[in-house]
Amino acid sequence: MNRRVTVGAFAVAMAAVLTVSACGSKSSGGSEGGSSASAGSSSGITIAPIAQIDTAGKEVPTASESSAILPAGDGKATCPASTIAMAGALTGDNAALGINIRDGAQLAVDQHNKANPGCQITLKTFDTEGDPQKASQVAPQITNDQSIIGLIGPAFSGETKATGGVFNQAGLVATTASATNPALATNGWKTFFRGLANDDVQGPAVAKYMTGKLGFKKVCVIKDDSEYAAGLAKAITTGLGSANDSSCNGDVKTKDRDFSAIITKVNAAKPDAVFYAGYYAEAAPLVQQMKNAGVEATFVSGDGVNDPQFVSQAGSAAKGADLSCPCGPAPDAFKSAYKTEFNQDPGVYSVEAYDLATILMRGIGAGNTTRPKLLEYVRNYDGQGLARTYKWTSDGELTSSLIWMYDVK
Repeated sequence: MNRRVTVGAFAVAMAAVLTVSACGSKSSGGSEGGSSASAGSSSGITIAPIAQIDTAGKEVPTASESSAILPAGDGKATCPASTIAMAGALTGDNAALGINIRDGAQLAVDQHNKANPGCQITLKTFDTEGDPQKASQVAPQITNDQSIIGLIGPAFSGETKATGGVFNQAGLVATTASATNPALATNGWKTFFRGLANDDVQGPAVAKYMTGKLGFKKVCVIKDDSEYAAGLAKAITTGLGSANDSSCNGDVKTKDRDFSAIITKVNAAKPDAVFYAGYYAEAAPLVQQMKNAGVEATFVSGDGVNDPQFVSQAGSAAKGADLSCPCGPAPDAFKSAYKTEFNQDPGVYSVEAYDLATILMRGIGAGNTTRPKLLEYVRNYDGQGLARTYKWTSDGELTSSLIWMYDVK
């Protein structure tokens, strides 16, 4: 289908869906759209949202999306040709997570440009491979390009830690759709804005949901060696309290594919659940090997695993897993437009990237066409997106955050 027609139709479709959502009631266990990461396999296994929870692990109703600010606006925006950037893993083991962000942002840019001929914006992408060292090489390329006045990214916590100081020094607003390590907001950066809850919100919420709603009495916590996993595992372990069995906690390394040592510890402990802090590239073979070894514990994980690639790579072994994410599900109209344009369902962080791109472009359309002006616009922003309300504290954290739970079935 013609790309421009698709994007033009999206605004109409989205308006219709949001009108319906404003009139209908919502349960605490779902939303108007499907999952933020919906995947199919030969066995029809999918990832679907089941509940939104607060920091106490209690299910809470979802907010109406009827007031969401969309990229098209009123179609009257004017600006000189402007550029925003996206930085994240577009190749490598966990590239799907970066591609989700890139495509969500691109959909927003396309819709904006279609509706606003007097304000054309370009999205320029930079592949970091999810590697802090590679990101450190990419960051100067972004800051030295004076046409770039706003950034979506970096995507992962490790690369964000490695580059945040560079973007801060350049005065370039950096909005991340996915980096969740809490320590990122403690560096004194004035250009860092996190578009979702951090691990200190997600960890306690998911831990209490596991011990409360799911009734788990004994949980093993396994983490990889990334910055993201370190923060999430610490928050989960603390939140579990006495339900965490330290005898079966363990560490794995990114690129590992043989998990027999940690699985032996898990089998000996016979836990109710295993929480894995890491990414889908390792989670898929881990859950397969756990199933093959006879581990009956429920597999639980976070946003680094909540992606269609986890289901694709793990196959039937993924069934029954519970996944969490500070990211929200995709509304139907967004999901339809995304799938038509990119030939796949939106994944984890796609909606956040769409919202963050919208915020940057609304700022540009309002005349904030320099780095200092756009930074100030974002710093004072307060508006409803598809995923949530976006308003930030002085250290770049959202003023209000909730977590979603998903089920692989």
